[in-house]
Amino acid sequence: MSLQGRSILRLARTSFARDVRTTTGILRLRGLATAPSETELKKTPLYDFHLKNEAKMVPFAGYSMPLLYGKVSQVTSHHHTRSSVSLFDVSHMVQSFFMGKTATGFLEWLTPTSLSVLDPFSTTLSVLLNEKGGIIDDLIIAKHNDEGYFVITNAGCRDKDLAWFKHKLDEWNSKPEGAAGPVSHKVLTDTALVALQGPQAASFLQKYVDTDLKDLTFGKAAYLNIDGARCHVMRGGYTGEDGFEIAIHPSNIEKTINLLTQSPVQLAGLGARDSLRLEAGMCLYGHDLNEDITPVEAGLSWVIGKNRRSTGGFIGADTVLQQLKDGPSKRRVGFIVQDAPAREGAKIFAPGPEDSIAGEEIGVITSGIPSPTLQKNVAMGYIKSGFHKKGTEVLVEVRKKLRKAVVSPMPFAPTNYYRG
Repeated sequence: MSLQGRSILRLARTSFARDVRTTTGILRLRGLATAPSETELKKTPLYDFHLKNEAKMVPFAGYSMPLLYGKVSQVTSHHHTRSSVSLFDVSHMVQSFFMGKTATGFLEWLTPTSLSVLDPFSTTLSVLLNEKGGIIDDLIIAKHNDEGYFVITNAGCRDKDLAWFKHKLDEWNSKPEGAAGPVSHKVLTDTALVALQGPQAASFLQKYVDTDLKDLTFGKAAYLNIDGARCHVMRGGYTGEDGFEIAIHPSNIEKTINLLTQSPVQLAGLGARDSLRLEAGMCLYGHDLNEDITPVEAGLSWVIGKNRRSTGGFIGADTVLQQLKDGPSKRRVGFIVQDAPAREGAKIFAPGPEDSIAGEEIGVITSGIPSPTLQKNVAMGYIKSGFHKKGTEVLVEVRKKLRKAVVSPMPFAPTNYYRG
């Protein structure tokens, strides 16, 4: 096992809708599986910490997760992240490590990403694909070297992802390619994962590390000592802001979390996380992505490596490469909606002969919110190709009324990633 492999192992130790009342109104919480009872919910390593900080806990993806804290509203938390720095608990996500001489080949078989050309300690978004090119899950891959990868997948897809990994590992290791260097898979347990997000994230974290964070640009990873605690750190996140995703060994969680929540950091929950990611144009699996949607349809063609477009060699390649050549029948796009926010499931229509009359049904909304930053109703969804161009006017059915909407580019709010 490589040094990087030993280091990462040392770190190891629904569709339901629920209206949750907040101080700002109604937030629609969307999970990824049927909501279990409170006694069945899993808890992250920070569960007790959340309770001590007056978190409003709600079911999400099989876990009891913080929606918001105390009397701080979702919108206030959202604005604080955009203007300062917030800390999110994302320990419900599945953290794992793939090791072996053919680990690169294995992951390039499961995903369309060109991992072989990535530099060591680089990170990328990718997708697991089924045989028809549909997205089983989206994931973050951190390449340590050709024989070791740190991977983060969605909590709501945990069971199906782990079953898929086991099935495909058995298949790969029995093939000549895998026999040349079998690949193993280790799921990390009890390791905390937090996201420090906002324009002040770097200046705050810099006080506690001995590495110049200017050298850790967006899409890079490193092992850093945070006030003496060795952590795996990736620069990036799910808000559109500069930030870091930090994996913390169980023995260092309490000390490190207490450090990372010093002023001006504020705790933030699922409410702010959802509005921030939607403004940033990012997908939520189970809503904006599923196994019947391909990366081309989802506007994620950029995760398909340049060389993979000619060589293929990944699961689902036939469908994906054909769509790259001919174009998909539908596309994920953004919308600005007048009058009222469009929620998941709202139908999209072409304009009819009069403003109040709908024409052809051409799509569906998959996510929508009133944007705290823009003070407009923003949404994303899938629309029939030909209607997907910026500025196209459409009608969206909201509360049994047709609302005017316009196709708009994403992200809705400017991103602020640090690229050096």
